[in-house]
Amino acid sequence: MKTRPTVLYDVPGPRARRRNVLWTLLFLVVLAAVVWWVVASLADQDQLEWAKWEPFFTDARVWETYILPALKNTVIAAALAMVIALPLGALLGISRLSDHRFVRGAAGTVVEFFRAIPVLILMLFANAAYSEFTDISPDTRPLYAVVTGLVLYNASVLAEVVRAGILALPSGQTDAAKAIGMRKGQTMTYVLLPQSVTAMLPALVSQLVVIVKDTALGGAMLGFSELLASVRPMSANYGANTIACFTVVAVIFVLLNFALTTFASWLEGRLRRGKKSTGAVVGADAVEELATPGEHLDTPGTPPDTR
Repeated sequence: MKTRPTVLYDVPGPRARRRNVLWTLLFLVVLAAVVWWVVASLADQDQLEWAKWEPFFTDARVWETYILPALKNTVIAAALAMVIALPLGALLGISRLSDHRFVRGAAGTVVEFFRAIPVLILMLFANAAYSEFTDISPDTRPLYAVVTGLVLYNASVLAEVVRAGILALPSGQTDAAKAIGMRKGQTMTYVLLPQSVTAMLPALVSQLVVIVKDTALGGAMLGFSELLASVRPMSANYGANTIACFTVVAVIFVLLNFALTTFASWLEGRLRRGKKSTGAVVGADAVEELATPGEHLDTPGTPPDTR
C-alpha cells in the first residue's frame, strides 16, 4: 500500500519506521542506564535513607518553620512582579508602536537597556540603591530589590511580546477600524489588543514562569527568604539531607509553574471559544458611540434611526 505524502512531510516508510523504533529503544536503554547510575550514586552516599526523607512526611515543623514561610515569600515576590510587569510591559510595547518619534524612541531605549542587563545585576543594583537612598528596613529590602529587578527585566521582555503580537495581526483589522471612524487609541483598545491577547498568551505565560523561577536569584545573592534559600537551614537541622531538601523544593516549583500554565491553558481555551473568528465584534450602539461626532453610519438605502 502506497503512503500518501502530506503537505508538511512524507509519511515514513517501513525502513524509516524500523529505524525510528531502533532509535527509540536505544534512547530508552541509555535513559535507564543514566537513571540507574544516579540512583546507585545516591544510594552509595546514603541519600536515599528513609531517615533523610522522613521529616517531610512526619514532622510538621519542617513545613511550618522553613517551607511554608519561604513559599509565601516566593509567591508574594512573583505575584507583585507579575502585577506590575504585565501592565508596564503592555504600556511599553504599545508606546513602541506610537506615531510620535519621541515616545517611540524613549520606550525603545528603556526596553533595550533593561532587556540587555541580567536580572541578577538589576536586583543587586536595586538593593544597593534602596540601601543608599531610602530608609527601607534591611529585613524587607531584599523583597523590594527582587521585585524591582524582576519588574524591570520582565517588563522589557513582555513589551516585545506585546509589540510582536500586535504587529502579527493582519493590517486589514486596522483598516476596518479606521473605516468605521475609530481613532488610533480606540483601535488599539477595542480591536488590536483583544485579538492579540490570545496569540500572545503562550509567550506571556512562559515569561511568568520565568518570573517565578527567578525569585531564587534573590535568595542566592541577597538573602531573600524564598524557597531555594530554605534548603540550607533545613539541611543543617535535619541531618544533612541536602538532596531530599532540593528535591522537595524542586517539586514545589514544578507544582507552582504547572498550576500557572494550567490556568493559562484554561484561559486561552475560554478566550478561543468566546470568539469564533479573529474579527472584533462591535455592536451597533458601540459603533455609533465610537464614530467621530457628527458622522452618521447609516447604511445606504436604509432609513435613518428615528428612535
